Amino acid sequence: MDYQKLTALIIFGITYTGIIFTRLPGMNIDRPSAAFFGAVAMVASGILGFDQAILAIDFNTIGLLLGMMIIITTLQMDGFFALIATHAISWSATRRRLLVIIVWITGISSAFLVNDAVVLLFTPIIISICRKGRLNPLPYLIAEILASNIGSAMTITGNPQNMLIGINSGLSYSEFLLRLLPVSVAGMAIIAPVIRLLFPDEFRGNQPVKVDTSEFHYKLRTMRFSIPVFLLVIVLFFSGNITGLSIPMIALVGAALMMLLAKEKPSEIIRQVDWVLLLFFVTLFIVVHGLEATGLISQALNRYSLQETTGGLGFIHVVSLIMSQIVSNVPFTVLMLPMMKTANSEILWLTLASASTLAGNATIIGAMANLIVIQSAGKSGIHISFKNFFIPGIFVTLLTFIISFLVLYGQLIFFLS
Repeated sequence: MDYQKLTALIIFGITYTGIIFTRLPGMNIDRPSAAFFGAVAMVASGILGFDQAILAIDFNTIGLLLGMMIIITTLQMDGFFALIATHAISWSATRRRLLVIIVWITGISSAFLVNDAVVLLFTPIIISICRKGRLNPLPYLIAEILASNIGSAMTITGNPQNMLIGINSGLSYSEFLLRLLPVSVAGMAIIAPVIRLLFPDEFRGNQPVKVDTSEFHYKLRTMRFSIPVFLLVIVLFFSGNITGLSIPMIALVGAALMMLLAKEKPSEIIRQVDWVLLLFFVTLFIVVHGLEATGLISQALNRYSLQETTGGLGFIHVVSLIMSQIVSNVPFTVLMLPMMKTANSEILWLTLASASTLAGNATIIGAMANLIVIQSAGKSGIHISFKNFFIPGIFVTLLTFIISFLVLYGQLIFFLS
């Protein structure tokens, strides 16, 4: 192995070590800073030129993520999520019904709005409902996490890894949705029974729920502008082939309209965008491309290539389950992109989207949405331990993996016949 390859491998190793552990002795490091270090090191060491590093960034994915963040931020500032919560609570006469409503509202919202943002906004609302109704928040918060990941699997805009896959695979928004819809719907349907099975005391007798919704505020006057723009964006996602606009461009057009028509200050909307997540993506692209430029990834691909077979589907599910617990599903998906582009298979792209997203439910570190809920709950004095989450998480993950494999295997057989 020559000097350049060894250097790239060391930088890559240090970067992903930082992503895995997020805390290293004597170092102030987290996932974004680890990726930033790796990107800078790839350029500073001469592995990539500055121009090559810029070209390594997938601006389509960054544009889609930025556009969706602006749309979600505007909806949040108008109280859209509080409006959903208020109506959801009004239907929640009993604990079992509340659980079911949390699952389906969270899952469907996560499909069309990035799941990380959905759980960030829904978690305080769920905690408030539980406290006012004197309910144990654990089963409801765990159900929220599971639903956000499973629901987000069905669309390109559901989560960051699906955005990566949607942009690089070339699949249309509607085809992506239609082919993964059965996985998400069946997966969400099993969450409530599993939670009731594992938390029997909370749901014994199906006690009534009484919650005051007066604290949830929303601005119907300003939502007259933001909701129609959001609905327009969703319609355009499904009709992109007719308009000629790409999915990232549709999101950016929607974001521009939001800022022009919203009553909130555009500068305030922009200030609330998660620029740290965007930096994480940008620098991660550069790190992986640096390793790719040395030929190390192509050498690995020559030893093993993915095929449209039962083994190919199984391999992606197994490696997704393992790697998502080590590096989380977004860095894992970025790492898989070169192999997926070589395979160039729609069914394998869909398998990666399904498996990497569902695998995020296995442990608390499997997906960013998990950490967001756990950190938000912790600020409210609610502790969700590894064990609390692992038992329902791995149970639901294994069941949804079976569903995912069977659905995608059925599609493989159908399209090959």
